[in-house]
Amino acid sequence: MINVSDQHAQHTPRSLIVTLYGAYGRFAPGPVPVAELIRLLAAVGVDAPSVRSSVSRLKRRGLLLPARTAEGAAGYEISTEARQLLEDGDRRIYATAPYEDEGWVLAVFSVPESERQRRHVLRSRLAGLGFGTAAPGVWIAPARLYEETRHALGRLGLDSYVDFFRGEHLGFTPTAEAAARWWDLAAIAKEHEAFLDRHARVLHDWERRADTPPEDAYRDYLLVLDSWRHLPYADPGLPDRLLPEDWPGRRSAAVFRDLHERLRDAGAVYAAPGEPGEPGEPGEPGEPMNSGE
Repeated sequence: MINVSDQHAQHTPRSLIVTLYGAYGRFAPGPVPVAELIRLLAAVGVDAPSVRSSVSRLKRRGLLLPARTAEGAAGYEISTEARQLLEDGDRRIYATAPYEDEGWVLAVFSVPESERQRRHVLRSRLAGLGFGTAAPGVWIAPARLYEETRHALGRLGLDSYVDFFRGEHLGFTPTAEAAARWWDLAAIAKEHEAFLDRHARVLHDWERRADTPPEDAYRDYLLVLDSWRHLPYADPGLPDRLLPEDWPGRRSAAVFRDLHERLRDAGAVYAAPGEPGEPGEPGEPGEPMNSGE
Protein backbone atom coordinates (compact mmCIF):
# COMPACT_ATOMS: atom_id res chain seq x y z
CA MET A 1 0.00 0.00 0.00
CA ILE A 2 0.98 3.62 -0.34
CA ASN A 3 3.50 4.92 2.17
CA VAL A 4 1.80 7.62 4.24
CA SER A 5 5.05 9.37 5.13
CA ASP A 6 5.95 9.61 1.42
CA GLN A 7 2.56 11.08 0.59
CA HIS A 8 2.11 13.47 3.50
CA ALA A 9 3.97 16.37 1.88
CA GLN A 10 1.78 16.07 -1.21
CA HIS A 11 -1.56 16.37 0.61
CA THR A 12 -2.31 19.42 2.77
CA PRO A 13 -4.39 18.95 5.93
CA ARG A 14 -7.09 21.36 4.72
CA SER A 15 -7.40 19.60 1.38
CA LEU A 16 -7.64 16.21 3.09
CA ILE A 17 -10.41 17.46 5.37
CA VAL A 18 -12.39 18.71 2.36
CA THR A 19 -11.80 15.35 0.67
CA LEU A 20 -12.91 13.49 3.80
CA TYR A 21 -16.21 15.39 3.95
CA GLY A 22 -16.70 14.94 0.22
CA ALA A 23 -16.11 11.19 0.37
CA TYR A 24 -17.73 10.29 3.69
CA GLY A 25 -18.49 13.10 6.13
CA ARG A 26 -21.44 14.58 4.28
CA PHE A 27 -23.26 11.23 4.47
CA ALA A 28 -22.93 10.98 8.26
CA PRO A 29 -26.25 11.17 10.17
CA GLY A 30 -24.98 14.13 12.20
CA PRO A 31 -21.90 16.27 12.89
CA VAL A 32 -18.55 14.51 12.68
CA PRO A 33 -17.04 14.61 16.20
CA VAL A 34 -13.70 16.37 16.54
CA ALA A 35 -12.24 13.18 17.97
CA GLU A 36 -13.32 11.30 14.84
CA LEU A 37 -11.79 13.93 12.56
CA ILE A 38 -8.51 13.57 14.43
CA ARG A 39 -8.65 9.76 14.16
CA LEU A 40 -9.51 9.77 10.48
CA LEU A 41 -6.86 12.32 9.53
CA ALA A 42 -4.22 10.55 11.64
CA ALA A 43 -4.66 7.55 9.33
CA VAL A 44 -3.25 9.66 6.48
CA GLY A 45 -0.46 11.26 8.51
CA VAL A 46 -2.06 14.49 9.78
CA ASP A 47 -1.49 15.37 13.44
CA ALA A 48 -4.15 16.77 15.76
CA PRO A 49 -2.91 20.41 15.86
CA SER A 50 -2.95 20.52 12.05
CA VAL A 51 -6.51 19.16 12.01
CA ARG A 52 -7.70 21.80 14.48
CA SER A 53 -5.94 24.62 12.62
CA SER A 54 -7.35 23.57 9.25
CA VAL A 55 -10.86 23.10 10.63
CA SER A 56 -10.69 26.64 12.03
CA ARG A 57 -9.84 28.02 8.59
CA LEU A 58 -12.71 26.12 6.98
CA LYS A 59 -15.02 27.37 9.73
CA ARG A 60 -13.99 30.98 9.04
CA ARG A 61 -14.84 30.46 5.39
CA GLY A 62 -18.32 29.29 6.38
CA LEU A 63 -17.79 25.78 5.00
CA LEU A 64 -17.80 23.95 8.34
CA LEU A 65 -20.16 24.74 11.20
CA PRO A 66 -19.60 23.81 14.87
CA ALA A 67 -22.32 21.51 16.20
CA ARG A 68 -22.93 18.95 18.93
CA THR A 69 -23.56 15.29 18.27
CA ALA A 70 -26.57 13.52 19.76
CA GLU A 71 -24.27 12.43 22.58
CA GLY A 72 -23.17 16.02 23.22
CA ALA A 73 -19.67 15.74 21.76
CA ALA A 74 -18.17 18.71 19.94
CA GLY A 75 -18.09 18.28 16.20
CA TYR A 76 -18.47 19.90 12.80
CA GLU A 77 -21.03 19.62 10.05
CA ILE A 78 -20.83 21.07 6.57
CA SER A 79 -22.79 24.20 5.77
CA THR A 80 -25.55 24.32 3.18
CA GLU A 81 -23.18 26.14 0.84
CA ALA A 82 -20.46 23.54 1.33
CA ARG A 83 -22.89 20.68 0.74
CA GLN A 84 -23.98 22.26 -2.54
CA LEU A 85 -20.38 22.82 -3.60
CA LEU A 86 -19.52 19.19 -2.90
CA GLU A 87 -22.54 17.96 -4.82
CA ASP A 88 -21.65 20.30 -7.68
CA GLY A 89 -18.20 18.74 -7.93
CA ASP A 90 -19.46 15.16 -8.18
CA ARG A 91 -20.24 15.22 -11.90
CA ARG A 92 -16.63 15.84 -12.87
CA ILE A 93 -14.89 13.85 -10.17
CA TYR A 94 -16.91 10.66 -10.62
CA ALA A 95 -17.42 10.90 -14.40
CA THR A 96 -16.70 7.56 -16.06
CA ALA A 97 -17.71 7.82 -19.73
CA PRO A 98 -15.66 9.66 -22.40
CA TYR A 99 -16.97 13.14 -23.10
CA GLU A 100 -19.04 13.70 -26.23
CA ASP A 101 -18.38 16.54 -28.65
CA GLU A 102 -21.16 18.98 -27.71
CA GLY A 103 -19.71 22.18 -29.14
CA TRP A 104 -18.31 25.10 -27.19
CA VAL A 105 -19.28 27.78 -24.72
CA LEU A 106 -17.53 31.14 -25.01
CA ALA A 107 -17.17 33.52 -22.08
CA VAL A 108 -16.53 37.11 -23.18
CA PHE A 109 -15.88 39.54 -20.39
CA SER A 110 -15.01 43.18 -19.83
CA VAL A 111 -14.03 44.47 -16.39
CA PRO A 112 -13.26 48.19 -15.80
CA GLU A 113 -9.64 49.05 -15.03
CA SER A 114 -10.79 50.40 -11.68
CA GLU A 115 -11.85 46.85 -10.75
CA ARG A 116 -8.75 44.99 -11.88
CA GLN A 117 -8.82 42.77 -8.81
CA ARG A 118 -12.20 41.40 -9.89
CA ARG A 119 -10.75 40.84 -13.34
CA HIS A 120 -8.03 38.72 -11.75
CA VAL A 121 -10.60 36.76 -9.75
CA LEU A 122 -12.70 36.23 -12.88
CA ARG A 123 -9.74 34.95 -14.89
CA SER A 124 -8.67 32.68 -12.05
CA ARG A 125 -12.18 31.28 -11.66
CA LEU A 126 -12.55 30.57 -15.38
CA ALA A 127 -9.15 28.87 -15.47
CA GLY A 128 -10.09 26.88 -12.39
CA LEU A 129 -13.25 25.69 -14.14
CA GLY A 130 -11.24 24.40 -17.09
CA PHE A 131 -11.58 27.25 -19.59
CA GLY A 132 -8.87 27.92 -22.15
CA THR A 133 -7.99 31.27 -23.71
CA ALA A 134 -9.11 31.71 -27.32
CA ALA A 135 -8.20 35.44 -27.44
CA PRO A 136 -7.75 38.31 -24.96
CA GLY A 137 -10.99 38.52 -22.98
CA VAL A 138 -12.43 35.47 -24.79
CA TRP A 139 -12.40 32.16 -22.91
CA ILE A 140 -13.59 28.82 -24.28
CA ALA A 141 -14.68 25.50 -22.81
CA PRO A 142 -16.73 22.45 -23.78
CA ALA A 143 -20.40 23.46 -23.85
CA ARG A 144 -21.37 21.14 -20.99
CA LEU A 145 -19.51 23.46 -18.57
CA TYR A 146 -21.89 26.37 -19.15
CA GLU A 147 -24.33 25.74 -16.29
CA GLU A 148 -21.53 25.05 -13.83
CA THR A 149 -19.74 28.24 -14.84
CA ARG A 150 -22.89 30.35 -14.69
CA HIS A 151 -23.60 29.15 -11.15
CA ALA A 152 -20.02 29.67 -10.03
CA LEU A 153 -19.71 33.21 -11.34
CA GLY A 154 -23.13 34.10 -9.96
CA ARG A 155 -22.06 33.01 -6.48
CA LEU A 156 -19.00 35.24 -6.74
CA GLY A 157 -20.97 38.23 -8.02
CA LEU A 158 -19.05 38.21 -11.31
CA ASP A 159 -21.92 37.41 -13.66
CA SER A 160 -22.55 41.04 -14.63
CA TYR A 161 -19.14 41.23 -16.34
CA VAL A 162 -19.60 38.20 -18.62
CA ASP A 163 -21.59 37.27 -21.71
CA PHE A 164 -21.87 33.62 -22.72
CA PHE A 165 -22.24 32.22 -26.24
CA ARG A 166 -22.64 28.68 -27.58
CA GLY A 167 -21.17 27.66 -30.90
CA GLU A 168 -18.97 25.43 -33.01
CA HIS A 169 -15.48 25.95 -34.34
CA LEU A 170 -15.52 26.46 -38.12
CA GLY A 171 -11.86 27.11 -38.88
CA PHE A 172 -9.59 28.04 -40.40
CA THR A 173 -7.21 26.09 -38.14
CA PRO A 174 -8.18 22.45 -37.56
CA THR A 175 -9.97 22.23 -34.22
CA ALA A 176 -7.40 19.86 -32.69
CA GLU A 177 -4.64 22.36 -33.46
CA ALA A 178 -6.70 25.24 -32.13
CA ALA A 179 -7.45 23.37 -28.89
CA ALA A 180 -3.71 22.85 -28.40
CA ARG A 181 -3.40 26.66 -28.43
CA TRP A 182 -6.36 27.26 -26.15
CA TRP A 183 -5.04 24.91 -23.46
CA ASP A 184 -1.55 23.93 -22.36
CA LEU A 185 -2.08 20.25 -23.07
CA ALA A 186 1.54 19.39 -22.26
CA ALA A 187 1.15 20.80 -18.75
CA ILE A 188 -2.15 18.97 -18.25
CA ALA A 189 -0.56 15.74 -19.47
CA LYS A 190 2.20 16.15 -16.87
CA GLU A 191 -0.44 16.38 -14.13
CA HIS A 192 -1.99 13.13 -15.32
CA GLU A 193 1.43 11.49 -15.48
CA ALA A 194 2.22 12.64 -11.94
CA PHE A 195 -1.05 11.10 -10.77
CA LEU A 196 -0.16 7.84 -12.50
CA ASP A 197 3.32 7.85 -10.98
CA ARG A 198 1.81 8.08 -7.52
CA HIS A 199 -1.26 5.88 -7.81
CA ALA A 200 -0.92 3.32 -10.60
CA ARG A 201 1.32 1.26 -8.32
CA VAL A 202 -1.30 1.52 -5.57
CA LEU A 203 -3.85 -0.04 -7.91
CA HIS A 204 -1.32 -2.71 -8.88
CA ASP A 205 -0.81 -3.60 -5.21
CA TRP A 206 -4.57 -3.87 -4.63
CA GLU A 207 -5.04 -6.04 -7.70
CA ARG A 208 -2.68 -8.58 -6.15
CA ARG A 209 -4.70 -8.71 -2.91
CA ALA A 210 -7.72 -10.88 -2.26
CA ASP A 211 -8.83 -8.96 0.85
CA THR A 212 -9.82 -5.30 1.30
CA PRO A 213 -9.20 -4.30 4.94
CA PRO A 214 -11.24 -1.20 5.80
CA GLU A 215 -8.40 0.88 7.27
CA ASP A 216 -6.06 0.23 4.34
CA ALA A 217 -8.89 0.88 1.88
CA TYR A 218 -9.85 4.13 3.63
CA ARG A 219 -6.29 5.44 3.71
CA ASP A 220 -5.51 4.71 0.08
CA TYR A 221 -8.91 5.91 -1.13
CA LEU A 222 -8.68 9.24 0.69
CA LEU A 223 -5.22 9.86 -0.75
CA VAL A 224 -6.13 8.91 -4.31
CA LEU A 225 -9.32 10.99 -4.19
CA ASP A 226 -7.42 13.96 -2.77
CA SER A 227 -5.01 13.74 -5.70
CA TRP A 228 -7.68 13.08 -8.33
CA ARG A 229 -10.35 15.63 -7.46
CA HIS A 230 -8.27 18.56 -8.74
CA LEU A 231 -7.48 16.97 -12.10
CA PRO A 232 -10.95 17.22 -13.71
CA TYR A 233 -10.71 20.99 -13.26
CA ALA A 234 -7.23 21.36 -14.75
CA ASP A 235 -8.33 19.11 -17.61
CA PRO A 236 -11.47 20.42 -19.39
CA GLY A 237 -12.38 16.95 -20.67
CA LEU A 238 -11.98 17.46 -24.39
CA PRO A 239 -13.46 14.92 -26.82
CA ASP A 240 -11.07 12.11 -27.75
CA ARG A 241 -10.75 13.32 -31.34
CA LEU A 242 -9.03 16.50 -30.10
CA LEU A 243 -6.48 14.73 -27.91
CA PRO A 244 -3.21 12.97 -28.72
CA GLU A 245 -3.47 9.21 -29.21
CA ASP A 246 -1.32 8.54 -26.13
CA TRP A 247 -3.21 11.00 -23.91
CA PRO A 248 -2.39 10.00 -20.27
CA GLY A 249 -5.72 11.29 -19.02
CA ARG A 250 -7.39 8.12 -20.29
CA ARG A 251 -5.09 5.99 -18.13
CA SER A 252 -5.33 8.18 -15.05
CA ALA A 253 -9.14 8.17 -15.23
CA ALA A 254 -9.11 4.37 -15.45
CA VAL A 255 -6.79 4.10 -12.42
CA PHE A 256 -9.02 6.38 -10.36
CA ARG A 257 -12.18 4.55 -11.45
CA ASP A 258 -10.73 1.15 -10.52
CA LEU A 259 -9.48 2.35 -7.14
CA HIS A 260 -12.81 4.06 -6.44
CA GLU A 261 -14.72 0.86 -7.20
CA ARG A 262 -12.36 -1.29 -5.12
CA LEU A 263 -11.83 0.94 -2.08
CA ARG A 264 -14.65 3.43 -1.54
CA ASP A 265 -17.19 1.23 0.22
CA ALA A 266 -14.64 -0.71 2.23
CA GLY A 267 -13.12 2.58 3.36
CA ALA A 268 -16.53 3.78 4.47
CA VAL A 269 -16.56 1.03 7.11
CA TYR A 270 -13.45 2.54 8.69
CA ALA A 271 -14.67 6.12 8.25
CA ALA A 272 -18.02 5.41 9.92
CA PRO A 273 -17.97 2.07 11.77
CA GLY A 274 -21.34 0.38 11.48
CA GLU A 275 -22.63 3.17 9.20
CA PRO A 276 -20.91 2.78 5.85
CA GLY A 277 -22.85 5.58 4.15
CA GLU A 278 -23.64 5.93 0.49
CA PRO A 279 -21.16 6.56 -2.31
CA GLY A 280 -21.24 9.97 -3.96
CA GLU A 281 -23.39 10.23 -7.08
CA PRO A 282 -23.05 12.87 -9.78
CA GLY A 283 -25.06 15.97 -8.98
CA GLU A 284 -25.82 19.29 -10.63
CA PRO A 285 -22.75 21.23 -11.75
CA GLY A 286 -21.43 24.31 -9.96
CA GLU A 287 -18.32 25.77 -8.38
CA PRO A 288 -16.50 22.91 -6.69
CA MET A 289 -15.51 23.05 -3.08
CA ASN A 290 -13.37 20.19 -4.34
CA SER A 291 -11.27 22.46 -6.50
CA GLY A 292 -8.50 24.71 -5.30
CA GLU A 293 -8.81 23.94 -1.60
